[in-house]
Amino acid sequence: MAEPNLPLISLKTADGETFNVSPIIAKQMETVQSFIEDESSSSLTSSAIPLPNVNASELSKIIDYLDYHHNFREGKKNDEEAKEFDEKFVKGFSHDELKMLLVAANYLNVKELLELLFQSFADIIENKSVQYVRDFFGIVSTYTPEEEEELRQKHLWAFEGVDED
Repeated sequence: MAEPNLPLISLKTADGETFNVSPIIAKQMETVQSFIEDESSSSLTSSAIPLPNVNASELSKIIDYLDYHHNFREGKKNDEEAKEFDEKFVKGFSHDELKMLLVAANYLNVKELLELLFQSFADIIENKSVQYVRDFFGIVSTYTPEEEEELRQKHLWAFEGVDED
């Protein structure tokens, strides 16, 4: 969606793909916004902004998300539609894809999407065991079995209502 009289901003991903986005969408990515503020408008139209920590697959999803929510803010959508869009958006990805999307959204500093992804991860790990969470995020325990058991006994309340893995 190009805005009238505004040149498109080119973004180049780590895997070499170039995306042309409207300044309205680009400015919602705070990392890109800071680059835009530092550069003159003429250099922005002649070269692509490099995004070394973002692949094309994640950037296309982020652009779709930002475009939808821009239209929502412009009054073309209602609250229920936006909530439904967000639910479908996160449910459409595997856990690994969500993790990659989180890394890209974090690098680009897209706060609204980060909040949605954080909530999605919170929902995924809610009432899960410590081992499930460790496996999910690839965390290696630094505690000995004895230390871990001592902590479990000390904080029994934290292990109430934990789902079976």
